[in-house]
Amino acid sequence: MTQILGATESVCPECLARIPAEHVQRDGGVYLRKTCPEHGAFEAVIWRGGEAPGYAGWTRPKTPAYPQRPFTPVERGCPFDCGLCPEHRQQTCTALLEVTQRCNLRCPVCFAASGDAGSGAPPDPPLAVIEGWYRRLLEAGGPYNIQLSGGEPTLRDDLPEIIQMGRALGFGFIQVNTNGLRFAQEPGYLGALVDAGLSSVFLQFDGVEDAIYRRLRGRGLLAQKIAAIEQCAAHHTGVILVPTLTPGVNLHNVGAIIAFALDRLPTVRGVHFQPVSYFGRYPTPPRDDGRVTIPEVIRAIEAQTGGKIRRECFGPPGCENARCSFHGNFVLMPDGELISWTQPQPRACACEPEAESAAAGAAKARDFVAQNWIAPGEITVAPGGPSLGGWDVFLQRAKTHAFCISGMAFQDAWTLDLARLRDCCIHTVSPDGRIIPFCAYNLTDRQGRALYRGRDRDAAYAPGTLDRA
Repeated sequence: MTQILGATESVCPECLARIPAEHVQRDGGVYLRKTCPEHGAFEAVIWRGGEAPGYAGWTRPKTPAYPQRPFTPVERGCPFDCGLCPEHRQQTCTALLEVTQRCNLRCPVCFAASGDAGSGAPPDPPLAVIEGWYRRLLEAGGPYNIQLSGGEPTLRDDLPEIIQMGRALGFGFIQVNTNGLRFAQEPGYLGALVDAGLSSVFLQFDGVEDAIYRRLRGRGLLAQKIAAIEQCAAHHTGVILVPTLTPGVNLHNVGAIIAFALDRLPTVRGVHFQPVSYFGRYPTPPRDDGRVTIPEVIRAIEAQTGGKIRRECFGPPGCENARCSFHGNFVLMPDGELISWTQPQPRACACEPEAESAAAGAAKARDFVAQNWIAPGEITVAPGGPSLGGWDVFLQRAKTHAFCISGMAFQDAWTLDLARLRDCCIHTVSPDGRIIPFCAYNLTDRQGRALYRGRDRDAAYAPGTLDRA
């Protein structure tokens, strides 16, 4: 039986026109269904499986927090006025700065559609333009957490200068999103980034089998990934492992990835799973059997850890839309036990929980990442004083061996829900200085044509462009 759960808006995968859409439930799954007057009907799974966690209960009420200073007016409506516009319902948590479109891999799946370093990628933005991006974020209400991305940002020899620049302007958390190859091949390079003020490494890490990398990245890379993590340990730099989960490729490896990460605490601070999404470059148009949804990831974690990590340990986010992600926070004890400290508590009544301000959620998310995605500092225990028994050990380990498991389901042209998009807190600074939600910035139609990415890049790098944006 098919049940209509609610109405929203989306886009046509063929032409990116805004069209009505609805959430429908059948056979234990929830689908986004829509029809374009010109290109016909489309449907894609967004929540799969009748077991918990359920779609209806995966909510976290929030009151909107509109941009402190919107840069673009509302003219055509979402998703065509990003900048941010005054109708966006969440402020920035993390801002991505794409400092290059060059890459030293050519992965079959790439949201940025980046190419090999010598394959005609557009020129890197000059330092003056990147400084303008930093200042633009301050103007918008920052500083926010920064992720330097690309392409492969470590191909820039002046990446330490970019980090130093951000630090000097007041950005306290700067992370690099990287495949880690240069760290493995050139250890001194990571040292220069750390000396410049690098906070954390967001490391592409798809599994513990080379067969996985050959499928997703074109060649075996496990040894290089391990070497990159070892360099991070040597430079006392925290690492988040980031697997792109793809059915038939590495979904079976979820438990092994978590075990690998726990063995490398406290250098590895957690795992952030990203189910594959279809924008940028991908080999074939998506089908439902090529998708992984949030509840499937959570159930895979429970099954592949033998129930040591239970599905009840995870909850919806307080920053972005609830149905965009999940998170769970843990402490690894000396005997190997993993204790959850975010297990949801049962409510005393059936009433709706009190809504939290979206701005408060964004602030908490920024603080959590800045405190927990970095390597722990030196911890000393004062001698004497009253003992708290097991709590002494737990509190000590919480400072050194905290571990997070999270995941985010990015939306593509088939799955895009504009209600979710308006709640986005992960934003990309476009070359011309607009601040654009990640899924809107990377949105492409079936032919790979982008709504925002790559538009007017050369003009945006011209002197004075940011002043005119």
